[in-house]
Amino acid sequence: MYLKRQAQQTIEQYLQVFPAVAVLGSRQCGKSTLVKMMSEHLTDFVYLDLQNRADLAMLTEPELFFAHNEDKTICLDEIQLYPNLFAILRSEIDRNRRVGRFILLGSASRDLVQHTSETLAGRIGMLDLTPFLVSELAADNHFILTDYWFRGGYPDSYLARDDASSMIWRESFIRTYIERDIPQLQFMVAAPMMMRLLVMLAHEQGQLLNSSKLASSLGISAPTVRNYLDILEQTYIVRMLQPFFRNTKKRLVKSPRTYIRDVGLLNQLLQIPSYNALMAHPVFGDSWEGLVVENICTQATGANPSFYRAAAGEDEEMDLVLQYPDRLIAIECKASSAPTLTDGFWKAHEFLAPAETYVVAPVKESYTLRDGVVVCTLQDIMARLSE
Repeated sequence: MYLKRQAQQTIEQYLQVFPAVAVLGSRQCGKSTLVKMMSEHLTDFVYLDLQNRADLAMLTEPELFFAHNEDKTICLDEIQLYPNLFAILRSEIDRNRRVGRFILLGSASRDLVQHTSETLAGRIGMLDLTPFLVSELAADNHFILTDYWFRGGYPDSYLARDDASSMIWRESFIRTYIERDIPQLQFMVAAPMMMRLLVMLAHEQGQLLNSSKLASSLGISAPTVRNYLDILEQTYIVRMLQPFFRNTKKRLVKSPRTYIRDVGLLNQLLQIPSYNALMAHPVFGDSWEGLVVENICTQATGANPSFYRAAAGEDEEMDLVLQYPDRLIAIECKASSAPTLTDGFWKAHEFLAPAETYVVAPVKESYTLRDGVVVCTLQDIMARLSE
């Protein structure tokens, strides 16, 4: 099993600072497995799965349970299902503010974030956990980028014994997510409509959001589409990448770009059966862009990610812009072993004037083009961003 070492270190640091630590992320991304592995080094650890009736029964009188186990680290898994616990946790933490008392695991939702931010402010450290990143897998001598590109980063999908097993797992994940997980989060949605929207978003991978067009195709209102998109974003299935903004007279697009965050789920929604089939599919270039964007946005903590595109009619675009307090990094994604750059790229490069510019492509090794633009592998830029 691959360890999420950076996330583990962050959790361990937070446990030395906060009474409670919340680890949020999509279902099956590895939250429970990671914390259980960490618990092997904790002398007093109690794990409760709130979807397990026997575990849940222990919290019939939560105040008594917490008081009896106040010297232990208590992990509450799937806590978003019981938001009433947050107020009780606040009172318990105020009674005993010992650091490292609680680890809260949950599929991200608006309710979970709102409850933690409103009732546990100043008492909790929060971090997101995602499926595997390239930087976590590349250290393995057996890592093959095309396998990751096809299967995605969810542990059970990536580590499946073959592609067919990976596809079966991803199909089940999508169905369970729509039919069970969303209703459990108290979101009122029509499952067939949500599936249709997901498939449409997969076909529009990396494109500008047009809520009206989606609403017309689905036969629902634009506000309903935006509500569905908000659910997909809050549960870590869809990323909405906002456009770059600078105080300038140049006209820039205002709509975000949408991505299915995990490329394996993207392939499943499009019913792509193999990497060879992916190479022949119209989404091939956009799937690479989504893979790069997701990895980099997750890795580049401390940066404000966006994309740059001039208004309609102007050929000027950059796939990803990372804005740090002291510098700006521009990134273009090219699904080619011999990437070529358009005039629009160079116009955007001139306008942005970044400190560093990278073209991320599935090349064998990195090299420098003119004007300091570096063509690099995904593994290389992930390493550069972690320095």
